[in-house]
Amino acid sequence: MSAEHIIFAALRSLVADRVYPDVAPAGAALPRIVYQQVGGRSMQYSEGNLATSENARMQLVCWATTREAATTLAKQAEDALLAAAGCTVEPLGQRIARFEEDTGLRGAQQDFSITSPR
Repeated sequence: MSAEHIIFAALRSLVADRVYPDVAPAGAALPRIVYQQVGGRSMQYSEGNLATSENARMQLVCWATTREAATTLAKQAEDALLAAAGCTVEPLGQRIARFEEDTGLRGAQQDFSITSPR
């Protein structure tokens, strides 16, 4: 299962399926979670063996109308990802506060390393 599938499956119940890759659609309801792959570790080996797993560095941003709501959602998202079955999830640092000036939305951003079967 890919990191994208893992994220959606683990987080969908927190935000009534409002989990979006890259960018939320215009007018998407709140709260919502947006994720993007921003790298990962290569799992290929020089001896020519095919890797049986893959790694993705995934960046999540939890959006809400208040800082408190965004932070609470981000904590719930972290807990849900760490409990996800069939993969290894590692938080890569703590949350970063976000503010979207044109909409006034508040966000909480966090990166995760997700290793899953290939």
